[in-house]
Amino acid sequence: MEIQWYPGHMTKTRRMIAEQLKNVDAVCEILDARIPVSSRNPDVDELTAGKPRLVVLNRVDQADAEATRLWGAYFRAKGYEVLESDAKSGSGTAKFGAAVRRLLADKLRAYAEKGQTGRVIRVMILGIPNVGKSTFINRVAGRRIAKAEDRPGVTRAKQWVPIDKGLELLDTPGILWPKFDDQSVGLNLAYTGAVKDDVLDTETLGCHLMDYLGGAYPDALREGYKLPSLPEK
Repeated sequence: MEIQWYPGHMTKTRRMIAEQLKNVDAVCEILDARIPVSSRNPDVDELTAGKPRLVVLNRVDQADAEATRLWGAYFRAKGYEVLESDAKSGSGTAKFGAAVRRLLADKLRAYAEKGQTGRVIRVMILGIPNVGKSTFINRVAGRRIAKAEDRPGVTRAKQWVPIDKGLELLDTPGILWPKFDDQSVGLNLAYTGAVKDDVLDTETLGCHLMDYLGGAYPDALREGYKLPSLPEK
C-alpha cells in the first residue's frame, strides 16, 4: 500500500519557515509520541540548523510509556530539551515555559548581563499535520487562539501567539516532505491522521493497522474492542 501526500502549500510553508528562523530564539518540534520517528520531518534538522531545539512528545497518553521514556532519553542525548505532554487534556503543557528557559539559559544569562532582562523570547512551533500543534499552543496560552481540528491541513498561515510578557510562539502550518522512502512511515502517518482520509484506501489501511496491533499490542487490541480472544493467523 503506497502512500504519498504533499499538498502544494507545503512548499510555501517550507520557504516561510526558512525566512522566519532569523526572528526566533529557538525551535519547538512537536512529535507524535506513538510514532516519534515517522512524525519527524527529516528536513527540519537542515532547516533549523544552529537553533536550540525543544522536542515535545505529544499524545503520551496514547503511547507506550516505556518506549516514550526511551525516546525521551534518546533526544536528550542529542542535546535537545524534551517535554512529554497530552495537549488534549493539558497534561505537561504547564511545564513548557520552564523548558524553554532551561533550553535558552545561556542566552538569557547573556541578555541579563547586558541589562536586557525584559527581552521577549520567541519560539517557532513546528510539526507535521495533525500532530497537535494548535491544541498544544492553546493549552500553553491558556486560551483558544490557534484553530484546532482533528484533521490535517487546518493551519495554513503563520501566526504569532503571545503567551506572557516574556514569551511569544510562532504557529506554523504542518509540513510533510515530498516522498516517503520507507512506506512504513507513510502507513504510520496515515494511521495517526497526518494524511487526509480522502486520499487513502481506509479499509485496506485499517486491515494493516489491525495486523500490526495484533502482533505488537495484542492485549490492547483485545481490550479496546472487547474481544474474548484474537483470531489465529
